[in-house]
Formats: sequence, structure tokens, C-alpha cells
Amino acid sequence: MPSLAMRLGGDLGRNYWKLWGASAASNLADGVFWIAFPLLAVRLTDSPVLVAGIMAVGRLPWLVFVLFAGALADRLDRRRTMTSVALLRALVAGGLAVGIAAGVVNLPILYVTAFVLGVGETLFDTAAQSIMPSLVDQDRLSRANGRLYAVELTMNQFVGPPLGGFLAGVAIALAFASSSAAFVIGAIALVSLSGSFRPVAPARDSTVLEDIREGLRYLFGHRLLRTLALMVGVSNLASSAAFAVFVLYAVAPGPMGLDETGFGVLMTTLAVGSLAGSFIVERAERRLGRARLLLVAVLMSGLSLATPGLTANPWIVGAAFVASGLGVVMWNVVTVSLRQRIVPDRLLGRLNASYRLLAWGSQPLGAVLGGVVGEMFGLPAVFIACGLGTALLLFAFRTVTDRAIAAAETALA
Repeated sequence: MPSLAMRLGGDLGRNYWKLWGASAASNLADGVFWIAFPLLAVRLTDSPVLVAGIMAVGRLPWLVFVLFAGALADRLDRRRTMTSVALLRALVAGGLAVGIAAGVVNLPILYVTAFVLGVGETLFDTAAQSIMPSLVDQDRLSRANGRLYAVELTMNQFVGPPLGGFLAGVAIALAFASSSAAFVIGAIALVSLSGSFRPVAPARDSTVLEDIREGLRYLFGHRLLRTLALMVGVSNLASSAAFAVFVLYAVAPGPMGLDETGFGVLMTTLAVGSLAGSFIVERAERRLGRARLLLVAVLMSGLSLATPGLTANPWIVGAAFVASGLGVVMWNVVTVSLRQRIVPDRLLGRLNASYRLLAWGSQPLGAVLGGVVGEMFGLPAVFIACGLGTALLLFAFRTVTDRAIAAAETALA
């Protein structure tokens, strides 16, 4: 009788499923503490700017540190990097739990903790995306990434948020302690990976800054990848602006009137769509073509961000988040698999980092803008503006076409 792994994803290999398990644990930790952070923040302040600042600081490393993370991913053993970072994040989350229990945590401590965890995230995620081609064959990358996104999103958005909301309702320190334990479990799974995951050494010695410049030149010289990165940057700016203040809109006394547990449950609706998308993306890719599938994802994202600006009904907002989750995971599987196929392994870490500098570096700016606009014009204005801004990305599909994608893959061959 075939194993569960065989039924879910085919013969992707033992190392892949160890990575899958490590990702499950780490993303459960992420899902718990990124819900616990805003819930803790709103106990310390009711200012939209200060609450949004937590997300801004947590995402700042994607702007100021990610290029160094990419250079390190192309120099160091990627498994060891991920293991060390998981243990560091366990220590930080556990330390915060102790501080909360002792009653010594304030906003500055929360900001510092968010920044340190964000630095760890840049190192871990850059190495994780770069390690995948070492684990599975190229013709299985879409399937492997789809299954990995399934567990990441299930834990990060389906299991983690309601668990985090529940634990925060019992004791906020308990939420961060649970995250710490999950990071430790992820590190143990990574240690069990067999083999070496150090990238192929370059033909000549180079400095870290030279490595960074090479990765940037590759991205900015590749029209398709450059366009996709800029599109994600705009999309993430909009979504960061919206979700940086969404907790104030959703949790009582905000218009939606939810309690902490209800807020966590609402955020899981993103994962419902995401989980479905991770299993249908291969079929949708074949039927629609990759460019059309990406266009549908942009439409779903724009409509979802605008919805809270039009209604405070949690059922309608939740349905919009389901559609958004579906689009986001299909976008990610298609674009991440494309990068893994067309970028040489020795450059993959730096390319992923350069891509994410554009794609994720906009997040701290978006979080700040969300707080400022919410303070000046009200929270619904934030959501409407974010939806309209995302819709402007439809013009980029003059460049992002199936012909351009096929040409990029052919050029590598």
C-alpha cells in the first residue's frame, strides 16, 4: 500500500520529506507568533502607526539584509544555515515569552525582537528556496514546491493563527513559548538531512560585495524576472499596508468586532484557498498557461484587499481571503519553480535574495504607509487604496507572457 508521502506528492525522496517536516514545524511557529505579535501590540498601544510599526520593523531585514543573506546562501552549506537560524529564532521567541511572563516587555523590546526574527527569516527562507533543486529533479519542481507550499500555508495560516489566537487568549507568553518549541523541532528535522548542501564553488575568489553585485546584475539584466520581482514588490507593498492595520479593523472595538480567537480563525481563511491552490496549481498551469494563471492571481489579490473597505461582514471578508489565498499560492509555485529552473545553482541564492529585495523590500514601506493612511483617512481608505494599487499590475502582462516564459527556459537549455 503506498505511503502518505507517495499519495500526496509522488517519489520526491526522503530528504525532501525531511525538509517538508522542518518547514511544517517552522511555519507553525511563524503562524503562532505573527498572530501573537499584533495581539500583544494592541495591549500596549492603540495607535495605528505604532501597531503597524511592528510589521514594518519585522520586514525591514528584507530591505537592508537580504542581499547579504543571498551571498551567504551561495557560500555556506544551506542546511547548516537553516538549522542554525531555526535554533536562533527558538532562543529569541523563548526569551520573549520569559520577558512577557516577567512583565518587562514594552514596545521597544517588541520592535527589537521583531527585527531579529526578521533577520533570521531572510537567512532561512533564502537558503530554503535555494536548496530545493538539490533535493528533487527539475521536472518535479512544481509538484515539490506545491506540496511544500501546502504545508507551509497550512501551518502558517490554517493551524498557526487560530492556535496563536487561542494561546494568546489563555496567556500571551504561552504563544511565544510554543513558537520556540516548534522552531526546535524544525531544527531537529533539518539536522537529519543527508548529504552536503554547499553550493558549487565559483571559478575565482570574490568578496561578498562582488557576489552581491553579480546577483543584482543577473536579475536586472533579465527582463522577465525583473518584471515579476517588481510586480511582487507592488503587491506586497499593498498587502503589507492592509494587514499592518487590519487587526485594528477586525478586533473589537474595531468595526468587525471579533475577539482574539475569532481574529485568528478569520486569518485561516487565507490558508483554505492556499491549500486548495497548492494541489490544483499543476492542473491549472496546464489548462490556463502560466501567464494567464498569474493574471488571475493578481485579480484575486486586488479584489481581496479592497473587500474590507467595502464591508465589515466577516463572512464576506473571509470568502475574499479564500480567493486571495488561492491566487497567492498559485503565483508563488509558478514563479519560484521558474526561478529554480532557469537560474544556475551557483547564483540561485543571490538571485533569490535580489528578487526578494524588490519583492519583499517594499513591505516595511507598505506597513508604514498603511499606518499613516489609516491615521489620516480611516482604515477603509487603506483597503480600497491597496486594492486599486494592486489592479495596476495588470499592465505588466504586456511583458509577462507564455512566450517570454518559454523563451527564458529555452535560453538556459
